[in-house]
Formats: sequence, structure tokens, C-alpha cells
Amino acid sequence: MTIDPRTTAVVLIEYQNDFTSKGGALHDAVSDVMDQTDMLTKTRAVVDTARKAGATVMHAPITFTAGYNEITNHPYGILKGVVDGRAFVKGSWGAAIVDELAPATGDIVVEGKRGLDTFASTNLDFILRSKGITTIVLGGFLTNCCVESTMRTGYENGYQVITLSDCVAATSVEEHENALKYDYPMFSRSMTADELIDELTQ
Repeated sequence: MTIDPRTTAVVLIEYQNDFTSKGGALHDAVSDVMDQTDMLTKTRAVVDTARKAGATVMHAPITFTAGYNEITNHPYGILKGVVDGRAFVKGSWGAAIVDELAPATGDIVVEGKRGLDTFASTNLDFILRSKGITTIVLGGFLTNCCVESTMRTGYENGYQVITLSDCVAATSVEEHENALKYDYPMFSRSMTADELIDELTQ
């Protein structure tokens, strides 16, 4: 498969301080996998290459108003962890995109993400189709949650989906590796950052 940068978008899911940075509300939960994969350095290399090649770079942060009025009064599962940790409050340092991956001129910030699947509560699909994007490259948090949910919908919606195995992280090595081994191959083409960079620079 040859990747055409003109019809490719790199979608960066929740590269926000609450996940990525020391002191972030959920950083301790993902730091082991982040350290193992060196995901920030590798993601930065992918983004730099994608921009130079002419691919679209998109950022998909999740944010909530203080009080989390956008979601149920009785959250459970992963969103309960977000509420209990007071994570991703709009306008806070924790909700800001990490400096290393700050949006550049020409990047697109997808607004309205309130749940797991990036397609569900945003205009991501509209933007992709209006720009003629047919391939999406996914990285971010969590391996087995928002990235996987977005991957599945991208697959269902007819996109060519690439997931970056060393640009994702979960709350445990076991969950991370399980998703990469059993789930990702069903709904995407899994690649390393270096493999993608090689394809974009051919």
C-alpha cells in the first residue's frame, strides 16, 4: 500500500497535559506505557514528516466545562475516572495540548469531543470528506479506548485506517499489548512511527 500524503490525515487523539505531562491528572496511569514506547518523541517525528510531506495534521482534544454538564450526572467506566480526576476541564493547563505537539499553522483542531469515539460528537467526518481524505493515521490515548473507538468507526466509515503502535498508550502494558495484538489488526493496518515515516518520504 502506498500512502498519498494529499489524501492522508494524521489524527492526534488527546495529546493533552492531563495525559502527557508530569502533574497531569491521568499521567501516572499512562506513564509506564508512554515511557516504554517513547510515544511523544515518535509522534513528533511523525507530525514533522507529515507536515513536510503535505499530509493534514489534526488534533482531537477532549474538553468539558467545570462540573461536566455535558455528560450524565452518573458517569461510569472511563468517564467516571475523568470526572473523579477532574481532568480535561476547558481552559485549564491539563486540557491544553502538550507544547511538543502544539498545533501549527495549517493544522486543524477538531472541536466538540466529549466521549470516546472522535467521530461521535465532532465534525471530524465532515472535515475529512470535504478535504478528500481517504486515509487516517491514528495516535494518542488510550490505546484500547478512544483510539480504538475512533479506529473502529473510521473502518466502518470506509477510511483506510492506520494505527501507530508506538504512538499510543493505555493504563497498563497488558491492556495496551492486548489491544495491539487482538483488536487493531481487525480494524486497521498497524504500523510503527518509523514505518509510516518511511512510507511518507518515499
